[in-house]
Amino acid sequence: MAVRIVQVDAFTSKPFAGNPAAVCVLTGPADEAWMRNVAREMNLSETAFLHAEDGGYRLRWLTPAVEVDLCGHATLASAHVLWEDGYLEANADARFHTRSGLLTCRRNGSWIEMDFPAKRPEPAEAPPQLAKALGADLAWVGRNQFDYLAQVADEATLRGLNPNHHLLRQLPVRGVIVTARSENPQFDFVSRFFAPGSGIDEDPVTGSAHSALTPFWTERLKKNEMTGFQASARGGVVKVRMEGDRVSMSGQAVTVLRGDLLA
Repeated sequence: MAVRIVQVDAFTSKPFAGNPAAVCVLTGPADEAWMRNVAREMNLSETAFLHAEDGGYRLRWLTPAVEVDLCGHATLASAHVLWEDGYLEANADARFHTRSGLLTCRRNGSWIEMDFPAKRPEPAEAPPQLAKALGADLAWVGRNQFDYLAQVADEATLRGLNPNHHLLRQLPVRGVIVTARSENPQFDFVSRFFAPGSGIDEDPVTGSAHSALTPFWTERLKKNEMTGFQASARGGVVKVRMEGDRVSMSGQAVTVLRGDLLA
């Protein structure tokens, strides 16, 4: 039997920008090997699999290489599909049971607002190969349960990074977030995210990285509400707000493809 799959560009209002995610809304739990095969076949940074459970949806995220514990753009894409395809009423919240606990999404005009746990980075000693792999001096280095976060001097340095992914792959973390203050008055900070150890050399727009970026920049800019730009080749905008030990992050999404999985 064919399974519908939808591809959504998340954290953007226009096609072929932001971060693409594939979304499969299933009737129940799926075979593990099948999900891994689908994620490899789609070859996107994340494929989301969800089915109804406990008044919401069980949501799992798979890269072409591994299953991950937290993913923002595929959560945004999943909520977008639930509303657009009529699984949820327009005014209903999307509730997801995940490896990172309950995540909720609600519509706010053309934006989708997600409630995520804050993943505050703590100062950490930089591994010797980190600065070498990034090819830049690091103004600050921290770490949370998922990633290293490194601040560089300015936006030009961040945009000019051409990392050595072989060296980054050796680090014992999901990925490396790199950030700097924005030189564009539309944005407060800019970032990039590299995760070759998770099968993704550079992720286009990373919602879960903003769970670390939001508390980091809140402390430095003394602002609870900010707008970040992830400066990948595709680029994407993430609005964030610090709320205690939670982070509210908002993005837009657009559907670009619908199809049927026949295997």
